[in-house]
Amino acid sequence: MTRARQDRVLGLLLRDGDWVTASALADALGVTPRSIRSYVTAANARVAPGVAVESGPQGYRAGSDAAAALRAGGDTGTPRDRLHTLVRALLDAPEGIDVFETADALHVSPATLDADLARVRGLLGGTELTLERSASRARLRGTEGAQRRLLSRLAHDEMDAGSFDLAALRRTLGEGSVGAQAFGPFKTELVARLGELGWFVNEFGIADVVMHIAIAADRTSRDRPLDAAGGSAAERPTQSQVAEIIAELSERHLGVRLGSADLQHLATLVLTRVVAPDGHEDAASGTAPSSLDPEVEAVVREVVTAAADEFLVDIAHDDFVARLALHVQNLLHRAREQAWSRNPLTRSLKSTYPMIFEVAVFIASRLQQRLGIPLPDDEIAYIAMHVGGRLERSRRADQLLTATIVCPGYYDLHELLRSSVDRSLGQAIEVVGVETRVDPDWASIDTDLVLTTIDPPTTNDRIVRIQPFLTDADVERVQAAAGRIRRSRRLARLRAELERYFEPSAFLRGLDEAAGEEGVIRGLGALLQVRGVIDAEYVERTIERERLSSTAFTDALAVPHALEMTASRTAIAIGIADPSIPWGDGRVQVVALVAFSETDREAFQTVFEQFVEVFSERDSVQRLVRRGTDFNAFLDELVAVIDG
Repeated sequence: MTRARQDRVLGLLLRDGDWVTASALADALGVTPRSIRSYVTAANARVAPGVAVESGPQGYRAGSDAAAALRAGGDTGTPRDRLHTLVRALLDAPEGIDVFETADALHVSPATLDADLARVRGLLGGTELTLERSASRARLRGTEGAQRRLLSRLAHDEMDAGSFDLAALRRTLGEGSVGAQAFGPFKTELVARLGELGWFVNEFGIADVVMHIAIAADRTSRDRPLDAAGGSAAERPTQSQVAEIIAELSERHLGVRLGSADLQHLATLVLTRVVAPDGHEDAASGTAPSSLDPEVEAVVREVVTAAADEFLVDIAHDDFVARLALHVQNLLHRAREQAWSRNPLTRSLKSTYPMIFEVAVFIASRLQQRLGIPLPDDEIAYIAMHVGGRLERSRRADQLLTATIVCPGYYDLHELLRSSVDRSLGQAIEVVGVETRVDPDWASIDTDLVLTTIDPPTTNDRIVRIQPFLTDADVERVQAAAGRIRRSRRLARLRAELERYFEPSAFLRGLDEAAGEEGVIRGLGALLQVRGVIDAEYVERTIERERLSSTAFTDALAVPHALEMTASRTAIAIGIADPSIPWGDGRVQVVALVAFSETDREAFQTVFEQFVEVFSERDSVQRLVRRGTDFNAFLDELVAVIDG
């Protein structure tokens, strides 16, 4: 546990890239500031004389050797390292391991190893594997496919934030593994060969697929080929072509001849994760539109239409439905293979674009109901990428701010300036007027921004002084002013909405960690039930939504809610935890149970997305938690934070 918490500190500092106080880190981990200091000392010891974590008056920040420290410590001394070593030993020994000999090899007592074996049993949940114990021998029982999936899980557990890490693969398979040693050259040539055939390679998927190839090569070299395929899965048109490429590269780079079952499985992974043929590039698809199943397309169209109506978002377009249907079709293939795609952007997508992720969760929930496929967070994140891409196309024009250029006429100077502004700032602002008088009627200019080459009689946030010949500094000032205006408007709308939706009697300070997520949801839900805002069924649907994907959208805030907007009126119940409580994969200090009504659909995006934005700033969270001793104090602090 201590090593895991050290890694968590390093991960938080690497992600933030700035100074973080010991108190803030302690809140994120649910420990004391004194513990944080000990974790920092231990992390620095991993890379001595390097610096993993810098210390200063402002707290801690990632040092130059932080990433190295996160990957260091591959010995068998920590519980996690020992657990992984034990699992690898079990996977490599078909006849099992001797418990006493293994305890000696790991320099632990037999009692400690027994405890580790109990943890192995916990790791096997949902893997179709069992751990058998007979006298002094322990062995794994299960198919080769199930054992490989366990290896894949170990490799991902070794990786930081879901991104691929060659060192982690080597730790999982062993430094002498043929697959791990030749990973780089194999990947490079596989991408090149697929490119020669006109296939666009998805880099989010290629590393994960080649990891499976490395595992297959390593297991085959140990005389552990994949069990013969039962013939239930029909071979896809291009599967044999991809299989031939994998077979050739495996022999040449890895010195391993893969069997037909391995090649069929690996080719399927390539087709369902990595490539999009015929010029139709897609982040997680692998089939051409001509091969799209009409039934899958019909289900996706129905689900997308429902999501568009539920959230009032502009995604019900034929091109979006087609791309998402291709992705879903490949989800079905991956579900049959039990080979889910990893997505290194999952955490950032959830925290940065919570509303988009929420639409993706709604779509995933309906797909799960209609198609019977479970969807983990990484797969939901791919759907969110599709949704975000569509909304970005739809919302770009809506986000433009209007601007007036004030540039006294001298030949065509104003025309040149307008051309420069359009070229450099066209994606952020739209010039709707040009004033060429030296004494314009400033009061009549009502655009969002005023870009002027002459001094205005008064100054304010929307007036930006620029040069007649636009400079880089001018562009930066205009962009900064546009950003301030957008944020000010967003937060002004948020303040108005929150003051209307907060329920003063639904405020609870001192959330109980022992209650767990469902207990906290029920407790906050009860406060809204008393007010007649929601019923018991809404609370149950909120818990069902939480099970689909954690609503901890930041390191400090969880926003549990039901997918359907069926509350009698929109209201928010607030719970404060000090210290923090576990939620999902992390810990939170504020839980906002939001109940939306049918009549407030248009407010959903404002309240949901901007509320999360406020709680993404760690200093603001600490201020709210420390000073929000009751509802009025909390609301006062929240308004103060919003107003800046």
